[in-house]
Amino acid sequence: MGPEGTALQVEVVFALPDRCWRWRGVLPLGACVQDALDASGVAATFPEIGSAPSAGIFGALVELEQPLRNADRVEIYRPLRCDPMEARRRRAGEAVKRRK
Repeated sequence: MGPEGTALQVEVVFALPDRCWRWRGVLPLGACVQDALDASGVAATFPEIGSAPSAGIFGALVELEQPLRNADRVEIYRPLRCDPMEARRRRAGEAVKRRK
């Protein structure tokens, strides 16, 4: 539990192409992912995130109403820039061309 069992220590992270933004704070018991996002001020710092971003806890996608546990790391996910399978096909095609 958090300090004296009355609070949760949480972290909110947002990975950008060139850096990682991080906020650590204490929230009351019963707080959810949305509460952590609001307390962190991430939406004011990065308006492109919007009001309902995709978020996860330790790599698992969750709803914004998901209750938090002590020491959770809330991750904000950016939209993919391209389809991962298409990017792999492109790289494989370039590798074949280089071998010729």
